[in-house]
Amino acid sequence: MATDHIRYDVLARDALRGVLRRVLIDAAEHGLPGEHHFFITFVSTADGVKLSPRLLAQYPEEMTVILQHQFWDLVVTEDRFEVGLSFNGIPERLVVPFNSIKSFFDPSVQFGLQFEPTEASAAETADAETPAASAASALAAPAAAPAPQSDDEPAKPSEGAEVVRLDRFRKK
Repeated sequence: MATDHIRYDVLARDALRGVLRRVLIDAAEHGLPGEHHFFITFVSTADGVKLSPRLLAQYPEEMTVILQHQFWDLVVTEDRFEVGLSFNGIPERLVVPFNSIKSFFDPSVQFGLQFEPTEASAAETADAETPAASAASALAAPAAAPAPQSDDEPAKPSEGAEVVRLDRFRKK
């Protein structure tokens, strides 16, 4: 297989993270329109993630938060977002870098994005993956909406989504 000097996988991943960033910027500026709400799953131990020790103990590997009715002070920067959420009635401030995000899902329109670990975190967790596969981004196709959850409890999106990997379409 030829070497990809352009790194289309990295360009595609960054473009999809740009979609996520733009959606969060709009939500911070104008609120969530209509029935839109977001499930965001991230690696809780990734560099730059800031959680209380209580939440980190409860979610030592990954965490899913829901941005719907009860969140506040959403701030979006070039490389991360910060948000206030309540967990079991206790207010918390989370800092989540975009490169720690594993998935984004808006069940109101059945839209989702799934991200593989970036090269830096992939090298730490799985030497068996190829560089192209470890950096590939994927789109989650429409699936059944997840069961309604309390805003106080993190939840995971439905497992029924079909994941289409962008690297499937590369010439080999």
